[in-house]
Amino acid sequence: MQPKVAVVILNWNGQRFLEQFLPSVIQSTYQNLEIVVGDNASSDDSVEFVKAYYSQVTIIENDKNYGYAGGYNKILSRVEADYFVLLNSDVEVVPSWIEPVISLMEGDNLIAAAQPKLKDFKRKDHFEYAGAAGGYLDKYGYPFCKGRIFDSLEKDNGQYETADEIFWASGAALFIKRNCFDLVGGLDADLFAHMEEIDLCWRLKNLGYKVVYCPQSVVYHVGGGTLQSESPFKTYLNFRNNLAILCKNLPSDKVFWILFIRFWLDFLALLKFIAGGKFKSAFSINKAHTQFLLHLSTWTKKRNSVKSQKPNTNGLWEGSIVWAYFARKKKIFTEL
Repeated sequence: MQPKVAVVILNWNGQRFLEQFLPSVIQSTYQNLEIVVGDNASSDDSVEFVKAYYSQVTIIENDKNYGYAGGYNKILSRVEADYFVLLNSDVEVVPSWIEPVISLMEGDNLIAAAQPKLKDFKRKDHFEYAGAAGGYLDKYGYPFCKGRIFDSLEKDNGQYETADEIFWASGAALFIKRNCFDLVGGLDADLFAHMEEIDLCWRLKNLGYKVVYCPQSVVYHVGGGTLQSESPFKTYLNFRNNLAILCKNLPSDKVFWILFIRFWLDFLALLKFIAGGKFKSAFSINKAHTQFLLHLSTWTKKRNSVKSQKPNTNGLWEGSIVWAYFARKKKIFTEL
């Protein structure tokens, strides 16, 4: 019998995306499937729309907006399935997008999480920023992807057609085994949103599990549906959460020095924002560092929950992606 899969779309005021993309999810061909819309206390007509037009979709409502991490934790605690698929509301899928990923994951007990190939909905021959062909992390904690380094997006010419291990899977379309999600306590709600999927995958890899990329499944992501790329709040979350996940997950002999270097690298980013007249973004970096330090004890205590026996470091790149990209002008993953 097929394992049960629950595709769970966390929604917050995203009626326009549900109208556009939910029909493609409904057309999924996987048989043992439940589709869930988890609503984070939307103020638009999202819930009413789904109730009116998609009676086959399960609706679970939160009493307030708990963010991406906390919202998913609360919704998923009420869903019964062997696999969860955390799917953004602004993702278009093809009918057979689930089967290849589940087949790959079922073939290896150590695979805890996976992602499909993420392509740009607006430029369907290009990879998409949020996950492209799978996520990696450099030695200083900067995330990048096969097919996307910083803002450089590659065209998909079939160069990443091999299923392989990565370091993190994109939260835009994240497949995860239910027992693995429960084992690590789900997403870290203190992160609220952004980089929580990297933290989740890192905790799994610290336990020896694998995270993989499955190119036989392709989805198309709009991106920036909730927070635009220039949002000061998004800048704040990205910088704060990046420091937090380093503090939580790095080995004890590396955490101090990596954080020390990151503080200086972030300071350079702050100066760059000021030079470009982006004063709100510069303030967001300062706020991120301040809040990280104010809650340092919180992040430090969470290190105790990481039981690392033989951590899996596949996908952790020992170079500096900042140096490679900006100094050596390496814009493409295969050039690294």
